[in-house]
Amino acid sequence: MRNWLLSIVLLLSLPLSGCGYNTLQSTDEQIKAGWSEVLNQYQRRADLVPNLVNVVKGYAAHEKDVLTQVTEARARVGSIQATPALINDEQAFARFQQAQAQMSSALSRLLAVSERYPQLKADGVFRDLQAQLEGTENRITVARNRYIKAVQEYNVTVRSFPSNLTAMMFGFKTKPNFSVENEKEISTAPRVDFGAPAK
Repeated sequence: MRNWLLSIVLLLSLPLSGCGYNTLQSTDEQIKAGWSEVLNQYQRRADLVPNLVNVVKGYAAHEKDVLTQVTEARARVGSIQATPALINDEQAFARFQQAQAQMSSALSRLLAVSERYPQLKADGVFRDLQAQLEGTENRITVARNRYIKAVQEYNVTVRSFPSNLTAMMFGFKTKPNFSVENEKEISTAPRVDFGAPAK
């Protein structure tokens, strides 16, 4: 009797091996791990901002607008609750991505300001913070790329037959992914004007 029950269980589990459930589970876990790393690197960047602002303030106090923009961008980033549920909410994910893009833009303007202040550029603390920030930006890029690949693999599984049937049955939905911040700008061909030809 026991062997007979075991045979039935094995026969019933054979079709389940091709249903994609385990793949959905493992790719979902890869996304969660990738998301944690993205958040970790963004937090690392946010932690560098106050020190960077303070050093720049010491040399370029009258660049108040830029310093304020960086501080406000950091506050916007901090106001978004980056919970694991955020990766399941397309609108919340877009707000998160927009806040991070604003932070990147504000930091770029801050670093551009440093070009006008040779003493600031020569400051050892500033150079150290700038190097840490550049390293963090590289880590963010790597973490985002890993996350993008994990989401791509998961979304393909959710949308492919027959695993899409399993996904519908268990409530797995596609997840939002990072996109290019300036999609409209890069989709427009640049205008090149070399002026009037020389005579």
